[in-house]
Amino acid sequence: MTTHWPELDYLGWRDTCAALHLYLQVAGKYRLAHTPWLNHSWNATFYVTPRGLTSSLIPDGPGIEITFDFHAHKVRGASGDGREASFALRPMTVASFHADFVTLVRDLGGTPTFNGVPNEVPFPQPFHEDHRDRPYDGDAARRYHQALLATDRVFKTFRSSFLGKSSPSHLFWGALDLAVTRFSGGRAPLHPGGIPALPDEVTHEAYDREVSSAGFWPGGNGIDYPAFYSYAYPTPNGFRAAKVEPDAAFWSEELGEFLLPYEAVKASADPAATLLAFLTSTYEAAADLAGWDRERLDCLPGRRGQARPHDAETPTAPEPPADDTPISREDTGPKGRYVMVVDGVEAEMTFSRAGEGMLIIDHTEVPAALRGRKVGEKLVRRAIEDARRDGTIIVPLCPFAKAQIDRHPDWQDVLSRR
Repeated sequence: MTTHWPELDYLGWRDTCAALHLYLQVAGKYRLAHTPWLNHSWNATFYVTPRGLTSSLIPDGPGIEITFDFHAHKVRGASGDGREASFALRPMTVASFHADFVTLVRDLGGTPTFNGVPNEVPFPQPFHEDHRDRPYDGDAARRYHQALLATDRVFKTFRSSFLGKSSPSHLFWGALDLAVTRFSGGRAPLHPGGIPALPDEVTHEAYDREVSSAGFWPGGNGIDYPAFYSYAYPTPNGFRAAKVEPDAAFWSEELGEFLLPYEAVKASADPAATLLAFLTSTYEAAADLAGWDRERLDCLPGRRGQARPHDAETPTAPEPPADDTPISREDTGPKGRYVMVVDGVEAEMTFSRAGEGMLIIDHTEVPAALRGRKVGEKLVRRAIEDARRDGTIIVPLCPFAKAQIDRHPDWQDVLSRR
């Protein structure tokens, strides 16, 4: 498969993009209304196809599928009893699109009942009342689809290296983002909500588990260019300062997530590898800082035509070091560090003292070659053991150390109670 990363000028096609956003909301709300709820609103999304986007099978009437065809520039519908219907994507109003869509669903034997107000947009106006003329740039829509095809391929490769719960690569019509999300398995604190024109209960359910999520926007959502994003909820301490790849990636304080401009990916020597590096490095930073059990969750990327070897036959990560791997402690006045050397590779956890009775853990550094071998956890455990022996209190300023102690309630006896 030849992957094409097209030019995407958001400012040049944003009016068409805004129109497509609302058209997808019309079709998406129909799917949402007729499909049993699936965790994190996964029952409402669209999926990338060679020609555009599909709703997949909607259990309404004889069974209905809605597709957006960006080659023929049509909305197509098919039903389980063999009926087909379509109408053209063209310059039109949202009200006209809504009327055409309702007719299409009826012609297929479905029931076109659904919430008629858009979500996640400012000043939402009911679809049937939106009579503003909207353009349709077919070439821009086709380029957007080509970008989705290229991105979807990388997202699916990235998804293959995770054994835990993971979303498919799917498009959310609320924010018009293609997304893929990984879950630690742990519960998350209640999300504050407040997303424009979206009920808080939907947001609460969407973020009721710890996540590391990445996606692609064509533009909008606070930026005027296409970009990839990556965030974690809840955001672990130290995440915004994490070193991620490539150099063009940066932390957006306004959005609270990492961004990588689409143009930086397109212009790179290997766009797929560049995007995969962004996805992998931001996930690793989020998972490590939040204390995810990556040894249990991560695996080697999937290969075509080959089943993943059983863990007992081919480990997905190097074997953890034996419990007797030495950890040395170096004290240099008010500062010091714990050091562990495995296969010639050094990991360290640094600390400083605040008087005789307090040890402040300020940084943990585990090289990539030792990831997944619980080296960082062993360094923290050694500090806990020393604190108990010496009667000192630990203050874990290092986000990784704090996450490890939070995950081990039996270690928390050495924390300050102030």
